[in-house]
Amino acid sequence: MLNYNYKITLVVATLSLVIDQASKYMVTHIMALHYGEAREIVPGFITFILSKNTGINFGLFANGSTFSKVLLAGFAVAVSVALLVWLRGRQPDKLLALGSGLLIGGALGNAIDRLLYSGVIDFLNVTCCGIHNPFAFNIADVWIFVGAALLFIRTANDGDKGET
Repeated sequence: MLNYNYKITLVVATLSLVIDQASKYMVTHIMALHYGEAREIVPGFITFILSKNTGINFGLFANGSTFSKVLLAGFAVAVSVALLVWLRGRQPDKLLALGSGLLIGGALGNAIDRLLYSGVIDFLNVTCCGIHNPFAFNIADVWIFVGAALLFIRTANDGDKGET
């Protein structure tokens, strides 16, 4: 039987995955942005610029080969499974469950993109204070960043690894 906090992890992972994929659907189908097209959402702050990243952050390892696509998607799935296995043997608290769910949902969202579109769909561009940011990211990237930060805070704060 799954414990309550493990169930939270699965629910958060599912919700974050659905929100990520829905946001990408909205940008590509409802807003119908084309690659390279920009649409200002919040003037001077948030612009949607549709792009596809075949590598990892900031386009690293972006050779676009089938091998790299499968390798990067497989890595995301392996990390997600490893995190679930690690959590299953523990009684994680809600912060650990939330962080794990966000990280898993984001990783799987980007893995789905790699397998379906041969790259991750990015569209969020945040610029502030007159500084131009040339990079775009997506909701899954936000989930991964926040999830990893929560896991770090939870495990580094008091040295507890989530075990009871």
